[in-house]
Amino acid sequence: MVRRVVITGMGTVNPLGQDIATTWAAVMTGKSGIRMLPELEKLGLKSPFGGQVPDFDPQALFGRRDARRMDRVTHMALAAANQAVDQAQLTGNEFFDRDRVGVVLGSAVGGLGAVVDNEGTFQNKGSGRVSPFFIPMMLSDSVPGQISIVHGFRGPNMNIATACASANNAIGEAAQIIRRDAADVMLTGGSEASLLPLLVAGFNSMGALSTHNGDPEHASRPFDRQRDGFVSAEGAAIIVLEELEHARARGATIYAEFLGYGSSADAYHVSTPAEDGGGAVLSMRWGLADAGLEIEDIDYINAHGTSTPLNDKTETLAIKRVFGERAYAIPVSSTKAIHGHLLGAGGGLEALISVQALQEQIIPPTWHYTHPDPDCDLDYVTEGPRPGRLNRIMSNSFGFGGHNATIILGKYPDV
Repeated sequence: MVRRVVITGMGTVNPLGQDIATTWAAVMTGKSGIRMLPELEKLGLKSPFGGQVPDFDPQALFGRRDARRMDRVTHMALAAANQAVDQAQLTGNEFFDRDRVGVVLGSAVGGLGAVVDNEGTFQNKGSGRVSPFFIPMMLSDSVPGQISIVHGFRGPNMNIATACASANNAIGEAAQIIRRDAADVMLTGGSEASLLPLLVAGFNSMGALSTHNGDPEHASRPFDRQRDGFVSAEGAAIIVLEELEHARARGATIYAEFLGYGSSADAYHVSTPAEDGGGAVLSMRWGLADAGLEIEDIDYINAHGTSTPLNDKTETLAIKRVFGERAYAIPVSSTKAIHGHLLGAGGGLEALISVQALQEQIIPPTWHYTHPDPDCDLDYVTEGPRPGRLNRIMSNSFGFGGHNATIILGKYPDV
């Protein structure tokens, strides 16, 4: 018998806010977390704006000494994890075995900020001034490692780096660990500290970022005909997955159920999605098969929807290939319009938003959509939040390298 997996806790820091309630309110009202960033403006970058976590003070959260020993990617992950652990009531609750609680996170670039800072120190001040904490600060596996150290979770622990699919892959793999009885509880999701001038410059050189500099709050326009690239953002989102009977036995609140996971590769190009959407099609179909569902069972699709010309067109095509004519009857939206693209952490935030949608029975809209694109002709929920009967949600994440990851979440109990 397959062990069922449910969600019993969540936490986040992201451009919309530093908790679930503030984040969800912004998703419902369209309050953008995208703004001009002076540190990028002064360098003359083509895209001097992004989604930065507002008023985030790691020293206030962790103390000056500990904060200096961690990269920002770990600061945000730990802040979100602490919220999730509290909501799941895993702190001070000994009705679980810490040997069977693990952490699997997604982060595409990990502690890149530590690399940039210490390279500058090395070049300008010499090797002896490189921080003794540089190596653990830069390693992406230090992010889940630090969470395990703080909370004493000794189960499976790793970071997954599959570019922008990282968090969805992490969530899917964490669920599989519980399913195969290698853990009872898993913290999962993603964290990314990606608003680094070097990284933004690199994306600019690729032509991947929006250059709507005069209107940054509306620069991310998923599926809109005038979209011209994604908006880079930072943040973390952590969810607690738990085996159903384990959650019931300790009286945990259950927010949703994890139903299915699909993962695939385009095997096509290092940065461009396959034009026929083939890899995304496989990911969605395998997610449905893993959940034991048919195309009629999906009530809403939380799209990858990056606001790049090719991604949105390709994802639309892939959805139509999987769902056929029913694709036109399924609401589809991308919340990246207001929080930007958190890269490897994006799937984590979008999973959290999907859980809130199941809880509230409201479909999040695609804000900033004003110009229809004939290549993007699905129901993108452009009129604002839409009440709906939501039992099962599909959430997609696709990344450079041709990585595709789809998860399916369900209302609990499903009635």
